[in-house]
Amino acid sequence: MNHGQILVAHQSGDNVIRMQGDVRLTLCVSFDDFIHGMFEDRPFRSVVFDLRDAECIDSTTLGLMAKIAITARNRGYKNPLVLTCNPNINRLLETMGFNDIFELVSKGEIQLKKSSELSVTEADEEQFKARVIEAHKILMELNASNQNQFRALVDALENH
Repeated sequence: MNHGQILVAHQSGDNVIRMQGDVRLTLCVSFDDFIHGMFEDRPFRSVVFDLRDAECIDSTTLGLMAKIAITARNRGYKNPLVLTCNPNINRLLETMGFNDIFELVSKGEIQLKKSSELSVTEADEEQFKARVIEAHKILMELNASNQNQFRALVDALENH
């Protein structure tokens, strides 16, 4: 698998997030910081996720994606668009309940102009743990299957 990358671009409130390769929790602190800035520091109108080049996305990253969708919905914006053509990624998104909070499409073209790559942010164990717990709690709220799947992990992290 290819090393994971998250490329981001924003213009006039429209945000594009492109995930490539094997996207893992090592990027969760920088991704969460980006999310905060996307909603608090810049004008916001929409989000498009381009997952066409993603090979694998871990549950922490999925939880942060859900955080974006839920925050957008709570602020009155439309559901984010997810462009994905990988059957394995599609199945994962549907299993997690993403078809309820995202608009999933398999065809389309997105140009990233003036994009930047999120780099791994140095953080201590507690910062990573807090992000992982939050992301999984968000996933657990989406459906009963997620609740069952992630309960033991969240309990273990909270009690450690």
